[in-house]
Amino acid sequence: MRTCQDESVDAKNTDIPVVGQAKINNPIKFGRFVHEDDAVLVNISRRSILGAGKGRKKPEMAFFEPAGPRSKIYYDASKTKCAVVTCGGLCPGLNDVIRAIVMAAHHEYKVPSVLGIKFGLEGFIPEYGHDVIELTPEYVSRIHEFGGTILGSSRGPQDPEAIVDALERMNVSILFMIGGDGTMRAASKVVEEISSRGLSISVVGLPKTIDNDINFASPSFGFDTSVETAAMAIKGAHVEATGAPWGIGMVKVMGRDAGYIAAQSSLSCQEVNFCLIPEDPFDIQGENGFLAALEERMRGSGNAVIVVAEGAGQDLLKASGRKDRSGNARLSDIATLLREEIMDHFRAQSIEPTLKYIDPSYIIRSVPANANDRIYCSFLGIHAVHAGMTGRTGLVISRWNGRYVHIPMDLVTKGKKRINTCSNYWRAVLESTGQPVSMKNTKSK
Repeated sequence: MRTCQDESVDAKNTDIPVVGQAKINNPIKFGRFVHEDDAVLVNISRRSILGAGKGRKKPEMAFFEPAGPRSKIYYDASKTKCAVVTCGGLCPGLNDVIRAIVMAAHHEYKVPSVLGIKFGLEGFIPEYGHDVIELTPEYVSRIHEFGGTILGSSRGPQDPEAIVDALERMNVSILFMIGGDGTMRAASKVVEEISSRGLSISVVGLPKTIDNDINFASPSFGFDTSVETAAMAIKGAHVEATGAPWGIGMVKVMGRDAGYIAAQSSLSCQEVNFCLIPEDPFDIQGENGFLAALEERMRGSGNAVIVVAEGAGQDLLKASGRKDRSGNARLSDIATLLREEIMDHFRAQSIEPTLKYIDPSYIIRSVPANANDRIYCSFLGIHAVHAGMTGRTGLVISRWNGRYVHIPMDLVTKGKKRINTCSNYWRAVLESTGQPVSMKNTKSK
């Protein structure tokens, strides 16, 4: 029996701090303003709202602030300077978010200057010598047509004091930080340093992760594009598998701790027979292991397509013992192990399978955003500007239950989002692939 846990949010932890009281009339002339009493319910589960079981305490309902323009802003737009920085790995849509921030700041609020910080948090540190770019509507007008980020990026922490020193030197009022959970943790430290100095600088986060594993980002931007690109590789693997006797196509996709790209692309293709993710451990050998299930598929159909997330099966491998610049453990290569085990398994039976292996990871993360992600990124960037101009800080812009919302950074960084293997979503993957519910030789607990 699998163990399933319900996520909950403390109603007291959803307030968004501000650097000061907003007293200036918003210069925007078109559209409605969000009322300060508006709210978006965090948990829409009837069971969570009403409680379950006799004597169980009814939980307090929690709400997120809706994103959008307010009638009053904190900063004098004519004297406001903004800065944008992109951190961590690449992801489809980064340029779209940058463009949206610049366009909204210039066209809606007439902000005179938006600075682009080069190469992530390194760009704040003088010793690295990176330039700062003046981002104008003309400069960013076509950047959405290209993948990656025009600002460049880097990994690894930098001193929050040095970052705030740089913000003071540049006279920045609002900093937009685009990155994953590590970036949001760094942003929280920057907010703390700003607060300790008594400065009026807002920090607004935009959650970026190709793995779609950031808490309360449903989904993260670029995920739709990533799935679409991964699906192309999977279709190629299917063609290879069906075009040879005992044909096997294997595709490895990104997903260190969460298998969302693997699961979603498997659902989109319908040709996938095995989807291996970090959240669902499996054995390779044994009567209930992966190889036994693969052999059954091969003897019945003559071909198979396998999609594996990079973080799957790490318990089967020797840990590398190394870390990247962000402090993440470097993963061991599950695909190499699977390829070796598959070939040895069938050769022991005098069968020579044709195994084609595809790793499209760096293509997936570097392509331009598709239409859906472009729209999503535009809204994220626009709402980030609205939030920053009101003096809000220490928040992340996200979409929750179909609404754009403000989420406290501390809530976003408490943990990572994972696929619930008890959910109907994962059941749909199992139904689509036809793989066993479990490929462990002992029952899941």
